[in-house]
Amino acid sequence: MTRSRGSAVVDFVLVLALLVPLVAGVLQVALVLYVRNTLGSAASEGARYAATLGHSAGDGVTRARAQLDGAFSDRFAEDVTATPTSIAGAPAVEVSIHARVPAFGLGGPAVELTVTGHAVQEQQP
Repeated sequence: MTRSRGSAVVDFVLVLALLVPLVAGVLQVALVLYVRNTLGSAASEGARYAATLGHSAGDGVTRARAQLDGAFSDRFAEDVTATPTSIAGAPAVEVSIHARVPAFGLGGPAVELTVTGHAVQEQQP
């Protein structure tokens, strides 16, 4: 007769040692993708707003920061800049956002992200 008493606990620990890092990795990837998509959306919205008639590049930065404040803590987005540029010869605005996403949003090693949004400026008719 073999003694299998307590083997369920050992099996549980061995499986848990594999599943916890796997689930943690999936959650970290999900957080980074969420932040990246939110940053991209805010950069695009800021560029579109800055490109409308009567608004400046600074207005685009303000709009992008407002979008980020509504989505998550502003500690993610360190640097928001807007610069004039051109797209196929047409005057445009580019809004760039640089962010650091720490592990699980708490601390530790961070993923660096830089996203940009572009929009062609409206011209006076």
